Amino acid sequence: MGNNLVSLRDARIAIPLLQDIIDESALKIISSIIDAEKNVIQICYENKLPLSSTYKKIRKLYHDGLVSVEKIDIDGKGRKVVFYKSKIKSLDFNLKKDGILLQFDRNDKEHIRWINTRESNLSQKL
Repeated sequence: MGNNLVSLRDARIAIPLLQDIIDESALKIISSIIDAEKNVIQICYENKLPLSSTYKKIRKLYHDGLVSVEKIDIDGKGRKVVFYKSKIKSLDFNLKKDGILLQFDRNDKEHIRWINTRESNLSQKL
């Protein structure tokens, strides 16, 4: 488990990520896809979330690198059905006088690119 931990001490990166995750809809979405990949319809149904806002939230979580696309199927009508999975297995947040620590236990086997992506995105915005 130790090699699956990702730690962030830079508040400029950690706080925006934490804000994205602690939204009620985001929490439901991420929790729903920790153990199994699901499509947006499944996520909406299980969590009683509106379809349009779930699509928007998934797009944001994907952009932030917090969820991944696991597979894309074609349904009987020829439409793409995208299955998502959380890259986060668990999260710890620690606030102390000398700073913050945001620590993720990764939910995937591959190297997570989202920290570098997030740093790049924030650098461009600053």
